[in-house]
Amino acid sequence: MHPRLLKTFLAVARSRNITRAAEAVHLAQSSVSDQIQVLEAELGAALFTRAKTGLELTPAGRALKPIAEDLLRLDGEARAAVQAAAGQTMGVLTIGALETIASARLAPWLPGFQASHPDIPVRMKVTDSGTLLRQLEDGDVDVAFCFDRRGFAKGVSDERLARRTIVAEPLVLVAAAGQGTVPGGLAALATLRFVATEPGCIYRHMFDTAFAEAGVAAPELAAEVGSIGTIARLVAAGAGLGLVPRLAVTDALARGDIVELPWPGQAQTAPLTMIWRRRRVQPPALRQLLAAVRETLAPVPSRSEASSGLESTSRSKALFPNNS
Repeated sequence: MHPRLLKTFLAVARSRNITRAAEAVHLAQSSVSDQIQVLEAELGAALFTRAKTGLELTPAGRALKPIAEDLLRLDGEARAAVQAAAGQTMGVLTIGALETIASARLAPWLPGFQASHPDIPVRMKVTDSGTLLRQLEDGDVDVAFCFDRRGFAKGVSDERLARRTIVAEPLVLVAAAGQGTVPGGLAALATLRFVATEPGCIYRHMFDTAFAEAGVAAPELAAEVGSIGTIARLVAAGAGLGLVPRLAVTDALARGDIVELPWPGQAQTAPLTMIWRRRRVQPPALRQLLAAVRETLAPVPSRSEASSGLESTSRSKALFPNNS
């Protein structure tokens, strides 16, 4: 069974739809159908059956699924072992990240890594948290940078994923420039209007959790939008307040488009986390990346830290606790 066929089979099994599977593996729908037919002919059994809700695995398909996952994992480990034994670091390294992290953290850092490791081609995939997890499972990305949260890896055992928290990024309360003080206390703050991302987004989860953990109902929303950038623009226009990771609005704060206000409660943070699949042998290129991140990817300092010369202290203390 060729790994390519198994990867296509798993894409169909997870999406239960030929069209979505074709998008996931970057093939035409006809090619996906052809590959499934080839695999079924090779195994001598039907792997899928059609139902009202989409394609469903047959008993044979359900039996194949965990084995296919193991075979693809072993295929990757075999390639990594050969590369390591041969002293090779070649091989494309694929990084997945949330848009905010990609632009604010990885974009300034990545050129230095590439200059130090010119033999490692790097690709970047920017998407949402749920898709990042699926891409890790499928082997489409080697490492993911995201804001972690409880339940992010629901359904995936901890043994399959390794995690390291880079830093607890502060969440900040932002308002339009010239905004006065806000009412004291979270209960009073919750009476004001906010701009937030849509339900299901990691940033919306942070927003809802900040009030829920204090036992306060979430505020009324002036708008639900699709990106942090849009939140910053709406807040600057006076549509409402925002509660977002500071690194996502550093430029808007520096320009004076928005201002940071005191948060009337326990400080809120978002763990910026790097996640990758555990393997007996990690690909050499991934090992190089993990080492480089540990040594050089530092947290974004607050304005007070930068002005008081504490950036170097933050760089040395807030990289990686040994938690994986």
